[in-house]
Amino acid sequence: MSISTDEVPSEREKRFQLPTLLQRRTGPMTRELVLHPGEHGLGMTHDSMSADTTTTATCGYCATGCGLRLHLKDGEAVGLTPETNYPVNLGMACPKGWEALRVLDSAERATQPLLRDSGGELTPITWDDALTSFCEGMKSVQAKHGAESVAFLSTGQIACEEMAFLGALARFGMGIRHCDGNTRQCMATAVTAYKESFGFDAPPYTYDDFEQSDCMVFIGANPCIGHPIMWERVLRNPNNPEIIVIDPRRTETAAAATQHLQLQPKNDLPLLYAIANELIRRDYVDHDFVQNHTHGFESLRDHVSTFELESVCQNAGLSVDAVSQAIESIGRGNAVSLWWTMGVNQSYQGTRTAQAIINIALLTGNIGRPGTGANSITGQCNAMGSRLWSNTTNLFGHHSFESDADRAKVAEALDIPVERIPTTTSWKYNRIIEGIRNGEIKGLWVVATNPAHSWIDQGDVRELFDQLDFLVVQDMYQTTETCAHADLILPSAGWGEKEGTFINSERRYGLLKKVRHAPGQALADFQIFRGIAHRWGLGDMFAEWTSPEAAFRIMQRASRNQPSDITGIDGYEQIDRCGGIQWPWSQEQADGGFEPEQQRRLFADGHFFHDDQRARLIVDDIDLMPEPADEDFPIVLLTGRGTVSQWHTQTRTRQSPLLRSLYPNQPYIEMNPRDGDALGIDHGDLVRVQSRRGEAEATACLTHSVQSGQAFMPMHYDCTNRLTLSHFDPHSGQPSYKDCAVRIVPVLSSDHV
Repeated sequence: MSISTDEVPSEREKRFQLPTLLQRRTGPMTRELVLHPGEHGLGMTHDSMSADTTTTATCGYCATGCGLRLHLKDGEAVGLTPETNYPVNLGMACPKGWEALRVLDSAERATQPLLRDSGGELTPITWDDALTSFCEGMKSVQAKHGAESVAFLSTGQIACEEMAFLGALARFGMGIRHCDGNTRQCMATAVTAYKESFGFDAPPYTYDDFEQSDCMVFIGANPCIGHPIMWERVLRNPNNPEIIVIDPRRTETAAAATQHLQLQPKNDLPLLYAIANELIRRDYVDHDFVQNHTHGFESLRDHVSTFELESVCQNAGLSVDAVSQAIESIGRGNAVSLWWTMGVNQSYQGTRTAQAIINIALLTGNIGRPGTGANSITGQCNAMGSRLWSNTTNLFGHHSFESDADRAKVAEALDIPVERIPTTTSWKYNRIIEGIRNGEIKGLWVVATNPAHSWIDQGDVRELFDQLDFLVVQDMYQTTETCAHADLILPSAGWGEKEGTFINSERRYGLLKKVRHAPGQALADFQIFRGIAHRWGLGDMFAEWTSPEAAFRIMQRASRNQPSDITGIDGYEQIDRCGGIQWPWSQEQADGGFEPEQQRRLFADGHFFHDDQRARLIVDDIDLMPEPADEDFPIVLLTGRGTVSQWHTQTRTRQSPLLRSLYPNQPYIEMNPRDGDALGIDHGDLVRVQSRRGEAEATACLTHSVQSGQAFMPMHYDCTNRLTLSHFDPHSGQPSYKDCAVRIVPVLSSDHV
């Protein structure tokens, strides 16, 4: 679903009516739902504007990074429309973007600090008392259990400058060793794959590649729902591209594709190895590129030679002819791009699957040119910022804690003693959770994330949170599932109520602007960190961190000579003027005296970030699904994004009546009609979904979009992760949300009284 400002109605519509949903043909491949400006309740058409002025800011939902035109009256945003000149979205926005302001006006907002009293009730306190409670509580835990007994869990939802401040404050100031972000749940696999294959976490593409390809392969990705503006860019492609989707479900994207390889779950890695084998066998290899710019071809060739097409197709439930057609499309394409997202990342073998995708791009020379690339589509609005600046499992600016040179460089950039920087990295997210179980972690600081909803095997993590001595939650809403376990809640400002930068999927820094006052006593996360630094006794150490833009200057110093160098950016004003700036943009590049080009991709020169400048071709053995279906639990449960109008744990999207009207408010589960018949379940029946960890009730949706023996539940509902299994990719530590064994039984009316 997308909305274009090109479709302004001829007569002014009522501004607060529910949306009219229209279907229109957008091309030979698909239909889409379209909302017109003026029908959405909050945005304004240009002829109705009486605001003083407008400004453009980056949307704060997904990592597409759309530009939104904010209409101001007396300095406050009163409405918004998509920015027509922004190079990302070109005048389009999904429903979440249109409602970005509305969700700020909610009775669920955290508007004052809350402390749990001796009776177990959360009671209002002043900020002075809140900062004292935070520092005394965390220091007490450290005094009793050791400095490393406190951890934090961060996010891809706050600005780069806030992530940088949090990581530096906690790790270099407070002595917190173990910290991670919720980007571990979405992007860790892509990070690990890129680092090992390219030598740096370096998504190579730019969005213009959606419009330049003649063959596009989507693996475990459903951009029509997950990233609708990216899908709009696909629909603008003038090359009549082949669109190949590899996915167990017949998703909206698969339905629009020219080829759909509807494989059995977790057969993607052997399938990709078989495709690589056939590309080699049929001589679709770019031999010059492989010889001059890669390492490991012989090992890859020997490894994939055992993956014969016929046997792999039999195991995957695919026809040889269908896969052969896809291989020919890839091999014969002049500009082939391969795209993946959570269907690959959230897997126990996700890193190697991502690298199998990268291998295909490298083998065929489809990288560094327009319309090519092995391209990870990021999830959260600032997941890339978290990857570079959060100071969790990578040192500030994507350096290494283990490198003496990197530690010295970061210490100089931050003007702190090098002894303050740890020499070892942090535990990953799942190890921090295990640390709570083992009594190693007794204090936890959760910032702008909701793990009591989103973490795998949800019932387990909720019990563990109650074992902590001190749990602090810093969030813009006080009603999240994680806040229910908190000892202290710190109210924070949201998107539109503070400043900073986000980095989108194509490496573009975009501006977050303050166009609203946060409600009550809520503060920007940056200001909360400043308050904690002073109350902790670290004011002198962080004296330079006076504002987000001052922090950006520190980040620039630390980025020098990195692949992600941003020393050439001349501050926030240039980012704003240019419609965002992709990294790298170094001082050396800027010395040419011209503005950065809007669409820049990496590796055009064939040079990668390993010391020998060659990319690595990486292969590995296949792992079996940890919990396959069996007699007791005969259905494989898949989870993922539900609709365009839902987002993550629905903390924000449920605040919008309009968004709630566009998706089912109650949990549902998609089942194949044959399974429904076998189980005595009709469409619309209430069912109980049971796994070895918990159970959930949902409405049965009988559909051929899922295959027999499989089911699908959206991740957004708070019951879904009661079912999921705690198993993880061994390289990235990312949870495997996409597969576990369940049984589904009808709920009789008497059972539900």
